[in-house]
Amino acid sequence: MKRVVVGLSGGVDSSVAAYLLQQQGYEVIGLFMKNWHDDSVTISNECPWLEDSNDALLVAEKLGIPFQTVDLSEEYKEKIVDYMFNEYEKGRTPNPDVLCNREIKFDVFMKIALSLGADYVATGHYCQKNETEVDGKTVYQLIAGADNNKDQSYFLCQLSQEQLSKALFPIGALTKPEVREIAAEMELVTAEKKDSQGLCFIGKVRLPEFLQQKLQPKEGKIVQIDKNDPIYAIEKPVGLSLEQELKIEAQKLNYRPEMGKFMGKHQGAHYFTVGQRKGLNVGGTTDPLFVIATDVETNTIYTGLTSNHPGLFKKALFIEKSEVHWIRTDLILNVGETMEVMARIRYRQPLQKAILHQFEDGMYVRFEDPQSAITEGQFVAWYLENELVGSGVIS
Repeated sequence: MKRVVVGLSGGVDSSVAAYLLQQQGYEVIGLFMKNWHDDSVTISNECPWLEDSNDALLVAEKLGIPFQTVDLSEEYKEKIVDYMFNEYEKGRTPNPDVLCNREIKFDVFMKIALSLGADYVATGHYCQKNETEVDGKTVYQLIAGADNNKDQSYFLCQLSQEQLSKALFPIGALTKPEVREIAAEMELVTAEKKDSQGLCFIGKVRLPEFLQQKLQPKEGKIVQIDKNDPIYAIEKPVGLSLEQELKIEAQKLNYRPEMGKFMGKHQGAHYFTVGQRKGLNVGGTTDPLFVIATDVETNTIYTGLTSNHPGLFKKALFIEKSEVHWIRTDLILNVGETMEVMARIRYRQPLQKAILHQFEDGMYVRFEDPQSAITEGQFVAWYLENELVGSGVIS
């Protein structure tokens, strides 16, 4: 009998995952991860992890499976929280959920599970796993979840073949309503529970307040750049190589404060991200202002009117060589090779047509249509049909 450890988070998805595995004849163990100690930054007085671990325990009791809690807050602080502060300080916007899967759930947590004699680790993610054979070797495939509305394959875009080989996603073929229905039939306490928001596992944390603990507020200018500014009309030189052309399409525009009009003050450029419209507190504009760029060196935020402002759009992005990650290692591109893919630059974004171009020092992803708010530090993931084959950090 195969043994599987389920990461019970106290939510409905992982509860149903545990139940389905039990139905399939696995020996199931429930493990709750405690990843956060500092209650000073959770928004409300509710202590989400206590409530969640309690719900996880009740589910385990209901299913009659062994249950224990593991405290990974030290690893979480070191691998996720410190990394986040570091990225924000550089003016990048990290994605803690993607990292949490790569570094915590499918690494630290997986090692604990395997030490308990588990054959597999299961989570309540909406994604699926397949196996195929390439040159006589088993290759694992990460497939999008069947529920288009809930597909979470993007959050697992940094997993490796080895991690996938030991992973199970029991609810990947179901839709969210079906999952809730199973939970209700089983009378699991989590059946009606709302989906969790906020940082993976930290609970309800307000990001700016969280960041303020480490990154000191400092006043800077908010500058508005006109959509007809000459910076958007620069002609591309003729006779460029493909690589030079892509480099121009992917590069950051060089804004300077004197190019625009002073709109107000902010408390620190590192609290803002490209594409953001809330929290600027600038009144009196005809249309909403959007952040089109931040400069942590000069502590300036550049903004533009409306979501169609040319400063928001780019046709290509670059991934440094060391940040290019293939789940399907058999598909790795050699220098000079290209691949037609569907890609997304954030979790809920509909897939976009793109071409990957591999060069000596990294990879360019060039989109058919210009993309809004391509954000440094976030992940771009690329798919062949419904299979996520690789990803990388946007540089």
